[in-house]
Amino acid sequence: MGAQISSQQRSDDGKVVSVHSLDNWNTQFQSSRTSNKLMVIDFSAAWCGPCKFIEPAVHDLAIEFSDVEFVKIDVDELPDVAKDFEVQAMPTFVLVKKGKERERIVGVKKDELHRMIEKYRF
Repeated sequence: MGAQISSQQRSDDGKVVSVHSLDNWNTQFQSSRTSNKLMVIDFSAAWCGPCKFIEPAVHDLAIEFSDVEFVKIDVDELPDVAKDFEVQAMPTFVLVKKGKERERIVGVKKDELHRMIEKYRF
């Protein structure tokens, strides 16, 4: 069995962490609740065309905002997490700080996602 958390890196500065198990998600989310760091959760699916389209932009944002935690969740792998966050379309980006949702962006809206990260990262 492989690792349950994987990193998809484009450079040394930024990464998007893919979470593949409920236990690892719970650990990741709990640690973010005590941190002042912004977490951007990317809810996507392997079959989702718009998700694939925006993926390079998300990696670029992870590089630009290395102080922000980027987490990718496949809704087919972790449907309970998607249900908990009431995800109804993909891609959905949920910005969470100290365990509370601050903003939600549905669809391929890179500029809006960029603005919201800047707004909530500090």
